[in-house]
Amino acid sequence: MKHLENKVALVTGGSRGMGAAIAKRLAMAGADVVITYVKSATQAEEVVAAIKKESGRRALAIQADNASHEAVTAAVEQAAAAFGRIDILVNNAGVGQFKLLVDHTAEEYDQTMNVNVKAVFMATMAALKHIGSGGRIITIGSNMADRVAMPGASLYAMSKSALTGFTKGLARELGPRGITVNLVQPGPVDTDMNPATGAHADEARTMMALGRYGSVEEIAGLVEYLAGKESGFITGTSLTIDGGYNV
Repeated sequence: MKHLENKVALVTGGSRGMGAAIAKRLAMAGADVVITYVKSATQAEEVVAAIKKESGRRALAIQADNASHEAVTAAVEQAAAAFGRIDILVNNAGVGQFKLLVDHTAEEYDQTMNVNVKAVFMATMAALKHIGSGGRIITIGSNMADRVAMPGASLYAMSKSALTGFTKGLARELGPRGITVNLVQPGPVDTDMNPATGAHADEARTMMALGRYGSVEEIAGLVEYLAGKESGFITGTSLTIDGGYNV
């Protein structure tokens, strides 16, 4: 039996990049998967089709803008109604705006904090009505929560740092319920938002002990582990996966 057999996972921002890789990986491990997306309906349906074809699991895509807490909450309820419950919540959706603080606007602050922080808070709060003992809450943060190696990332780093406190606090609350809460903090990962061929990629590689970008599959592998039974004694922890960027 696959180790996530009969589990139901919800992955926010699952139509591309790390989210899509995580959704497919959890399905290959036996889970039925719901993903959310903002605009890329075609990509989202391609992920759903790939899951059904490659793993034989049930899959569903729900349109939901993580900037709206009402949309996030509605998506959680729709996922639970469709598949009966939620066992694994992966808060993956996120945004990044990089510029000097004096160049930011209040609207950019709201957008970043709404997607990177408030949506995680609201999705988790909504999902807790449907998650039982053995459940998993996994949030995708950033290694910049611990080290900001260049200017222009103050707002982004602040939003990701907030997830550390949330993870630790929630782990204390949910431990008695047998639910674990953990934070995955990737460094540079090769995606369309941060390609390994991008303008600043060579500079980033010089800052990593391994000298290369990570792959979405490597992030997905860590999430799969945290979603499984063998990780049951890990909670309230931030796991950095950044090729040695922060050492």
